[in-house]
Amino acid sequence: MSQKEIKDVVSIAQKERDLMRERAYAVMKQGVKISDPDRFDLRGKLICGRNVDIDIDVIINGQVILGDNVKIESHCILINSTIGNNSIIRAYSLVEQAEIGRESFVGPYGRIRPVTKLGDQVQIGNFVEIKDSTVASGCRINHHAFVGDADLAENVTLGANTITCNHDGVGINNLSIGEGAYIGSGCNLVAPLTIGAYATVASGSTITENVPGNKLTLARSRQVIVENWKGPKHRRDFKEK
Repeated sequence: MSQKEIKDVVSIAQKERDLMRERAYAVMKQGVKISDPDRFDLRGKLICGRNVDIDIDVIINGQVILGDNVKIESHCILINSTIGNNSIIRAYSLVEQAEIGRESFVGPYGRIRPVTKLGDQVQIGNFVEIKDSTVASGCRINHHAFVGDADLAENVTLGANTITCNHDGVGINNLSIGEGAYIGSGCNLVAPLTIGAYATVASGSTITENVPGNKLTLARSRQVIVENWKGPKHRRDFKEK
């Protein structure tokens, strides 16, 4: 690349940066707190309520609507989404073509994929991915989980490492979880599937049949102890030494 070409690239980048800074200042004049105007990228249209707080390295793409008292922490990407009053998008999260209700939080490291709707007071924690699903008010999915093509009624809890197995290799299947159901950690919910209201699914279960409401369901092998187990050869060698 010639020196002239390098200067042209630098000049274009500087003009784009100046434009981004102007957009940031325009947003700040509306009362939005932006931690660093030089580290804020507005690539679409931002509509904000009162007392909105945006940290560094946030990218806004398409039309994004933020309600009153919304906080967007650092390194987030928001695309064509709506976030309700008093909600927080925590650091390193991606929200795309989704609707998030009031007093909810996502992240850190959360991913809300298209056609997802979260109700009010919903907790979506670290390394949780939601895709094409409705999560009603009061639900809690706080650790390392995947929910796809599902309908969760109010006050459902999903434990850590629980996933919906929504794709069978050919097509996508749907899953429904009733109000107040509690799904323990490390469960595989194999769609198509319906889990009844106030059901409890024991941790470590793989569920392949519908679960009745108000009952405890377990689907895992019974623990077995093998006596006089010698273990792999390298372990025996280590112990003998």
